[in-house]
Amino acid sequence: MRERVAVITGGARGIGRALALSLAEQGWSIAICYRASHQAAQETMATLADMGLKGIAEQCDVSRPKAAARFAAKVEKAWGRIDALLNCAGPYHRVGLLEETVEGWQEMFDNNLHPVFYMSRAVAPGMKQRGWGRIVNFGMATADQLTAQPNITAHYIAKSGVLVLTRSLARVLASSGITVNAISPGFIDSGSTPKSELQSMVKNIPAGYVGGVSDVVATVNFLLSDQARYVTGANIHLSGGWGI
Repeated sequence: MRERVAVITGGARGIGRALALSLAEQGWSIAICYRASHQAAQETMATLADMGLKGIAEQCDVSRPKAAARFAAKVEKAWGRIDALLNCAGPYHRVGLLEETVEGWQEMFDNNLHPVFYMSRAVAPGMKQRGWGRIVNFGMATADQLTAQPNITAHYIAKSGVLVLTRSLARVLASSGITVNAISPGFIDSGSTPKSELQSMVKNIPAGYVGGVSDVVATVNFLLSDQARYVTGANIHLSGGWGI
């Protein structure tokens, strides 16, 4: 994986940050984007600099197609290539379905589904030209089951859409040596949820424990490797058996 370039949306904190640091340690050049986590992004870049590794951090709202295209173009110009796209950005909020606002409804699609298309569309031409690429998207456990989710409805529909988009991209890009896969996490201790809340869910997880960012990193490392060259269109449940 030497001399390869990864773009990570939502790469300033949590899972995105863990992926950035892991790939950088393996020799990847890392470009992250963020919307509001400026301090966290600078800390991530400082960590990479201390490691003697290359990184770019850009404040960019990838829910806007032109901004997403500009960010991808900036990375291509800086390093001449983008080999992997990790679509990690995906905020959500809890609100009763009939109490949801139009703005809140649209926000879930704008921030969870649309950027996956915008960024994938932006990086695909270069990957196709080079004949190699990896795109990893993030769904959520149970999103493939289409169950009722009255308190996170828009977020859930958006994540279900990510799975359909993942398989569609996988179909159209496979002949160019590009794989597109999804990871659907369950309960992961990424720092964004209080540990007490996570621990209260352990009783519902067949494996008996909450997952860590290292579990996500290991799965992404596999999907980016040549060992996974024949894996595309997959949805990997990363949930310890919860939600299946």
